[in-house]
Amino acid sequence: MRRAPEGQEADVAGTTLTEVMAELAGLEDPKIRAVNERHGDDHGVNLSKLRALAKRLKTQQELARQLWATDDTAARLLALLICRPKAFERDELDVMLREARTPKVHDWLVNYVVKKNPYAEELRSAWSEDPDPVVASAGWALTTERVAKKPDGLDLTGLLDVIEAEMKDAPPRLQWAMNHCLAQIGIEHAQHRTRAIGIGERLEVLKDYPTSPGCTSPFAPVWITEMVRRQQG
Repeated sequence: MRRAPEGQEADVAGTTLTEVMAELAGLEDPKIRAVNERHGDDHGVNLSKLRALAKRLKTQQELARQLWATDDTAARLLALLICRPKAFERDELDVMLREARTPKVHDWLVNYVVKKNPYAEELRSAWSEDPDPVVASAGWALTTERVAKKPDGLDLTGLLDVIEAEMKDAPPRLQWAMNHCLAQIGIEHAQHRTRAIGIGERLEVLKDYPTSPGCTSPFAPVWITEMVRRQQG
């Protein structure tokens, strides 16, 4: 995703919330909405066109807040593209995550905003233990990021213990996030690879997940083996 430099505000003079919402309405495509709704996302805007609009608007933090407040999925996705990730306070991000109704908004909020925010680690710890499985899935997504990029201080053995005990019966979005973490541990940390593969084989989570030709299965043993093969090849 291309974004204006940190702190750079837009030079699009006079752009109002009403104008942007009207432009988003004009981008609505019923066919795209039908496809998205099958995945739980209630919007019909082509994401390439949404990104083009964000590129034109550049960074506008106040407009981003206004777009988020509409509770419209396309508007919220746009808000996440034009905001300044470091400008949000911890409690504000916590509220936003709990308001993020759809998978795409949830995913973009975590990946495009929270990961770049100074409170990311604090939120990771809090969300991972949250009783709401959707909130907990955000915590696990942030943990997966740390497994790959900043593993120092993480108890990888403890994470595998939790995954082994809880992933099989976890709700779908939390299960998916825990499975990603399992795979990342196996891919990035050779000393835990055999155990990670073994956990995946025993639990069989996502073993039968439909995978398109040329894509890697999310089944952890296959995923780990393939990614390690690519790294070593």
